[in-house]
Formats: sequence, structure tokens, C-alpha cells
Amino acid sequence: MSDRDFWKFFSGLVATLVCVTVVLFVVANAIGAKPKKPEAAMEAKAIAERIKPVGEVTVASGDVMNAVISTANAADKGKSIYESTCVACHGAGIAGAPKFGDKGAWGPRIAKGVDGLYQTALKGKGAMPAKGGNTGLKDEDVKAAVDYIVSKSK
Repeated sequence: MSDRDFWKFFSGLVATLVCVTVVLFVVANAIGAKPKKPEAAMEAKAIAERIKPVGEVTVASGDVMNAVISTANAADKGKSIYESTCVACHGAGIAGAPKFGDKGAWGPRIAKGVDGLYQTALKGKGAMPAKGGNTGLKDEDVKAAVDYIVSKSK
């Protein structure tokens, strides 16, 4: 085979490969063509439908939310009053004070009614001074602390 025959064969082979590449490129573009805009809009709608929320929460009135918030605030206030004043005796059971969370000690007291517990906390009893010794507390704050202690001792 002469050099001229080789170059002729090689040029034909390269030309054939280029033609095959161009044909494959055109076919690939035809198959993988981008969707038209109406189809894209339908796809966006379908996506939005799939990811929409399952439900909604609606509050009937502001009174419901205010009641929930005030209950949560009362519980937080009761806890903070307990931790700043009552824990000194009720945390360790000093001078016969029933320990925080002791169901056996608190059970009979709770059974007599929360009003009795309020009066004991407000006026004092035995070694317990009125308002736990913190006379600057408001009555509703003392009652919030009692409610907190009772809620954790049932």
C-alpha cells in the first residue's frame, strides 16, 4: 500500500466518522428536545399540587389564643416563683415541708382541695411563713406557685 492509498483510506474513514457523529448529534437533539412552554406550565402546576400543605390551622377567635398564652404564662410564673422562693424548703423537705413531686406527701393535701393549699401558702402554717417568707409576692403569684407544685405532684 502506497502513502497515497493510505491517506485516501484514512481521509475516507475520518469523513465517515464525522458524518456518523453529526447524524448522532442531530438524532440526540431531536429525541431530547426541551418541552414547550405549555407543558412546562403544566409541570409547574403538578409540582405545586404535590407540595401543597395537607391542612390549615385556623383559630376561631383571639380569646382562645389569649387563654392559651395566659395559661402558659401562669405555668412559667409558677415555676419561677417555686424556684426562687419555695425550693429552699420544699426541694429538700426542710422542717417537715413535703418535698416537690412527692406524690405520697402531697396526695392527702391535694385531696383536701387546692383552696386549702392556697390558704396555707398565703397565710403560713407551722414552720412555713406566709407566702413562703417572700411577703412581696402577689397573691396570684403564690397561687401560681401552688398550682405548679400541685401539677408536678399528682
